[in-house]
Amino acid sequence: MRDTNFFAENNAKPIWHPMAHPAEMRASPPKVIMKGEGVHVTDIEGRTVLDAVGGLWNVNLGYNCDPIKQAIAAQLDALPYYSGFRGTSTGPSIELAYELSQWFAPEGMVRTFFTSGGSDSVETALRLARQHWKIRGQGDRTKFLALKKGYHGTHFGGASVNGNANFRRNYEPLLPGCFHTPAPWAYRNPYDETDPVRLAKLCARAIEDEIAFQGADTIAAFIMEPVLGAGGVIVPPETFMPLVREICDRHDILLIADEVVTAFGRTGAWSGSRLWNVKPDFMTIAKAITCGYFPLGATLIGQKVADVFEADKTSFGAIGHGYTYSGHPVGCAAGLAALAETKRLGVNENAAARGVELSKALEALKTKHALVGDVRGTGLMAALELVSDRASKKPVDKKTMAKVADGAYEAGVMLRVSGNMIILSPPLVITAADVAKIAEGLDAGLTAASAAG
Repeated sequence: MRDTNFFAENNAKPIWHPMAHPAEMRASPPKVIMKGEGVHVTDIEGRTVLDAVGGLWNVNLGYNCDPIKQAIAAQLDALPYYSGFRGTSTGPSIELAYELSQWFAPEGMVRTFFTSGGSDSVETALRLARQHWKIRGQGDRTKFLALKKGYHGTHFGGASVNGNANFRRNYEPLLPGCFHTPAPWAYRNPYDETDPVRLAKLCARAIEDEIAFQGADTIAAFIMEPVLGAGGVIVPPETFMPLVREICDRHDILLIADEVVTAFGRTGAWSGSRLWNVKPDFMTIAKAITCGYFPLGATLIGQKVADVFEADKTSFGAIGHGYTYSGHPVGCAAGLAALAETKRLGVNENAAARGVELSKALEALKTKHALVGDVRGTGLMAALELVSDRASKKPVDKKTMAKVADGAYEAGVMLRVSGNMIILSPPLVITAADVAKIAEGLDAGLTAASAAG
C-alpha cells in the first residue's frame, strides 16, 4: 500500500464522490478512513472515532467480523465467480435464497431475485411490477405512486419514484408516470397536523385522491419505505402502512416495501413491514444482507406475484432483466455468514434496547440545545433536525451543520449530515456506553456550533 502522503496529496482529485459536488470535495477534502474495528474507524491521521453512521446504514455487525471474512475467503478458494443467468447457478446463491425465504416467511416472501445493491433491487421491483401486469393482460398499469421525502436509490427508476428534488432535478426528465403524495411527517406536513392518527388518515386520503385522479387501472404499484430513511428518518404513525396496504388491496395495486435500510433488525424488528404487521408484494433488500462486506442485494417476491409469473404460458413471463453479478457466489457466501451472525447475536433486540437509550439521550440534547428543532427515530435509526428558530422551523445553514459534524468528530464521533439533519445509523452491536459516547459527541458538536453563532 502507498504511504499516507500519497493519499493526502491525491484525496478528492482522481475520484468523484457520490452525493457531493466535485469542486467542494477538492476545496475541502473528505476524511480518509483507513481501518475499522468493532464500532470504530480510524482515519489517515490515526484518529479513532465511533462510527455513528454505520458505514451507510449497513455495517450492522461492525468492522472486522471474522465469520464473514472467513466465509468470503473460503468461497474465493472454492469458486470466486460464476454466472447466475439461465442455465447455471451456484450453491451459495441457492442456499441464501432458501434462507431468505425462511427469514421473511412472516412477510409472505417466497422467491428471490439477486442484485448488486439497493438501487438495483428497487429497479428490479419496478420492472417486475410492470411485467406482472402485462402477464395479467393489464398493460395499462404502468404508473407508480410513492411518498414525498422517500428515497429509493439512484437508478432512473429509483430516482423517478424518489420524493426528494435533490436526487431528481439534475437528471430530469425522469421516468414518466411517477406521482408523489405527502409523507406522514409529524414535524413538517402540508396539513399542519401533529396527531398521528389524523395525520395517517389525511395522508392515506391523499393516496386515494391520486388513485382516483390517475385511474386505479393505470397504476402498477405503490412503493414506500416502512420508515423513511435518507429523507430524514420519518417514522410513520403505526396505522399508516396498514392503511396503505388496505388501499392497495382495494384497488388491486401492488405494494413494494423498500427495506434496503430497515431489513435485518435496524428498527428493532426484523423488517419494517413486520414492525407495522404488513405483508407487501415485493421487498427490496441490500445493505445489511452482507453488512457491507460485499456488494449484494435482492428483490423478494410474494406468493401472489410469484404465482402469476410461474403460471404464465406466454413470452411475457420470461424475465429479460438481470445483472452480471446477480447471485455472486462470494456475495452470497458473505450473506449467509452475515445472516447467521445476525441471528446469533439477536441484533434486533439490541437495536430496540439501545434505541430507547438513544432516544432519551437525544431528547435531553433537544432540551439543552435550542438548535435542535425535532428528534425522531425508531430502533437504531434516528435524526436530529436543526433549526435556527423553533417557532418558524427555519433550517440552519450548511456552515452550522459542518460545525456540528466537525465538533463531534473532534470529540470522537462520526456523524452524517443531510441538509439540516444529523442522521444516526450506528452498527446494531453498539453498547450502552457507545450510546453515551454518541450523545457526548453530539453535545460537543452542538455546543461548538452554538458558540460560533
